[in-house]
Amino acid sequence: MEKQQKSSHVVLVMVTFQGHITPMLQLASILHSKGFSITIVHTEFNSPNPSNHPEFTFISIPDKLTESHFSDKDPASPVWNLNKNCAAPLQQCLEKILHSLHHIAAVIYDTLMYSAQTITEDLGLLGIVLRTGSATTMLFYPAFSQLDEERIDFVYEIKSPELQALQLKRLRALLSQNATKAMTEVRVAFANVLKRSSAIIVNSMEFLELEALSKVKQYFPAPIITIGPLHKLAPAICSSVLTEDDKCISWLNKQAPKSVIYVSFGSIVNMDKQELIEIAWGLSNSKQPFLWVVRPGMVRGSEWIESLPNGFEESVGERGCIVKWAPQKEVLAHAAVGGFWTHCGWNSTIESICEGVPMLCRPFFGDQHLNTSSICNVWKIGLELQNLERGNIERTIKRLMVDMEGNGIRKRAIDLKEKAAFYLMEEGSTSCSLNMLIKHILSV
Repeated sequence: MEKQQKSSHVVLVMVTFQGHITPMLQLASILHSKGFSITIVHTEFNSPNPSNHPEFTFISIPDKLTESHFSDKDPASPVWNLNKNCAAPLQQCLEKILHSLHHIAAVIYDTLMYSAQTITEDLGLLGIVLRTGSATTMLFYPAFSQLDEERIDFVYEIKSPELQALQLKRLRALLSQNATKAMTEVRVAFANVLKRSSAIIVNSMEFLELEALSKVKQYFPAPIITIGPLHKLAPAICSSVLTEDDKCISWLNKQAPKSVIYVSFGSIVNMDKQELIEIAWGLSNSKQPFLWVVRPGMVRGSEWIESLPNGFEESVGERGCIVKWAPQKEVLAHAAVGGFWTHCGWNSTIESICEGVPMLCRPFFGDQHLNTSSICNVWKIGLELQNLERGNIERTIKRLMVDMEGNGIRKRAIDLKEKAAFYLMEEGSTSCSLNMLIKHILSV
């Protein structure tokens, strides 16, 4: 692909949650490599370090978020507050950029910053939304449309065996349970901006979600552009809010091929002390080498690993390695890693697919349940851990890492990795999608 010749400026509106910072910075790097000038407007919370990305211009806007917003058990609460607090500052910021540059080719915003769509419309700018989750999640959005007469529930119309395997009706019921006012409003907003945006970028590969994409395109009029996996297209970037402990790579170097189970539940999942204890003994009793990420503050009421049970470290010895945060893409690509116990966030899911690593799935909330269903029931490259009890953990780890069942799962994971590599080739589907996005940005 040749770099575009027209001088153009793109503004990216970033929500600074770890799982959203990374794909947005990756997209920024990709567009910059194609000749676009990049300004990143971001919220103050978890503010990125501009010195890590001197090629971009960074502008911070106030978000007024405090730790209390994130201690709320409703995950939609900080998103709702973010949009309420940031709408006016974001509009003022875009007006200043427009006044200075006289032209903005496009504003690409994270779905979580849904207020950006109305602002781009008011300013006469091209608004493009970046979905940091799977395309399949959009199957649920028509049911959340604001107007009753517009509501369509694809879940109850689906006849496809592949989509039925996702158990969408069960997941739809799960999403409807105990929905708060903030959650309802946020879902309605997501559905509405996806209908109004000029294009929808999804960090995925078309072959992974072919039937879901076909169904979703019936409802959303904007072109849906699957550009992924972004981490394979973008140059290596520093996007982690937490400090990565790369000493774990030295430990991995000493382990046998495909012997290690890597355990990480992402950047925001929390658990209680008893859950930590069950995980610890399950790992210990499995007798498999493990690399376990325990974030500071991940365990409620604990600073780090002081809640580990007595005798655990002695029983494990050198067979286990515990770190506060790990360079995940490097870990998953390591020859010693044979399985990934994950919360099934979309970034983790697609990174694991690209390295052919089978997954042990323990979803906690939101789209993690849908991703788990895709992993276990559609692609069949993982096992779901439904009961967080030490005996069940031990048995499930052995099923994935040791038993014949795990061999079949591993083979399917490798096949999916090879298919992803094919789509990433110079003239593959991903390359065509990127060209499509560039043409769309330059069309105005």
